[in-house]
Amino acid sequence: MSKIYFLCTGNSCRSQMAEGFAKKYFPPNWKIRSAGVETHGLNPRAVQVMKELNIDISANTSDLIDSDYFDHSDIIITLCGDAKDKCPIPPSQVRSLHWDLTDPAKATGTEEEMMAEFRKTRDTIEEKMKKLVADFIE
Repeated sequence: MSKIYFLCTGNSCRSQMAEGFAKKYFPPNWKIRSAGVETHGLNPRAVQVMKELNIDISANTSDLIDSDYFDHSDIIITLCGDAKDKCPIPPSQVRSLHWDLTDPAKATGTEEEMMAEFRKTRDTIEEKMKKLVADFIE
C-alpha cells in the first residue's frame, strides 16, 4: 500500500484540506494522512469550505508528525515554509514535494473576507491534488 503524508505547521487547515482531497482523488489502496509540527486543532472554517464541496473532514484530528509513518511514506508534501523548515529530512526513497500555500487562518477582515481566503486556498489545493494524482496514478 502506498502512503502519502501532508504536513503543515498546525495541522488545522491546509494539510487537513489536502488530506480530504487526497481521499477523494487517490485510489482506495493509498493510505493518506496529515500532520503538523504542532497541533492547533481542526479549523472550523476549513471544515466549512470543504463541506461546500461535499468533503467531510469534521472527524479529522490535528496530529503531530508520526516519525514511523513519515519514514515509510512514498510521498511527503509540505504545505508551508514553516513545515518545510521544521520537518525532519525525508529519507532518500521518499518523494518530497513542497506546495507553498498562504495560511488562510491568518486572514483578517470580515467573516466573508476570511472565508474567501479559505476558499482560495482550498481551490489551489484541489488544483494541485488533481495534478498530483495525474502524475502518480494515471
